[in-house]
Amino acid sequence: MGKLTKNQKAVIAKYDAAKEYKLAEACELVKELTYTKFDASVELHVNLGVDPRKANQMVRGVVTLPNGTGKVTRVLVLCTPDKENEAKEAGADYVGLDEYIEKIKGGWTDVDVIICTPSVMAKVGVIGRILGPRGLMPNPKTGTVTMEVGKAVKEVKAGKIDFKVDKTGIVHAAIGKVSFTGTQIYENAKELLSAILKLKPQALKGTYMKGVAVCSTMSPGIRVDVKSVE
Repeated sequence: MGKLTKNQKAVIAKYDAAKEYKLAEACELVKELTYTKFDASVELHVNLGVDPRKANQMVRGVVTLPNGTGKVTRVLVLCTPDKENEAKEAGADYVGLDEYIEKIKGGWTDVDVIICTPSVMAKVGVIGRILGPRGLMPNPKTGTVTMEVGKAVKEVKAGKIDFKVDKTGIVHAAIGKVSFTGTQIYENAKELLSAILKLKPQALKGTYMKGVAVCSTMSPGIRVDVKSVE
């Protein structure tokens, strides 16, 4: 193992890797353990005792973080001309249909969220193999396939995120920036955890929430006492 840097030594002195902190403590501590020169993202990782291979144990949902994500979310709305003004007035970054579908076929995916109307899903489905692996495929369950495109754009811009358990049973989500106050990070984390708890599958036997950790882009993970969030 190489020599520890000055910052790494400072981190080790400030937290105990084996300790489980209360959620509020972890949200304050993550700010102290970050030494990046940029405004790093704060992430929440939740290990669930589910088997994602079983349809009745899939955990997926949406939540609006009370303090937003701290990042600029680039939104593309794919719709017919009658919905374009609504999308633009709501703050969509890109609005159109055929021209953007062709751009995406050519490899362009420089957006964070894609919203579309039900009437264009047949066209969007053609690029599903490109959008799916990138988590960009519109889905009625996450509110990104809707006739109310203006409302959907505003919600996404305000901090609405969708989350989904991965194949290892873990939910990963960005819940803010280190420039947020500890209270803002805590409120966002609490909102997401509450949403996950409400989605506990009825078919699940055993422990649902097995582990929780908070970290920033370049910080070590801070273990959270699950009892402090349930």
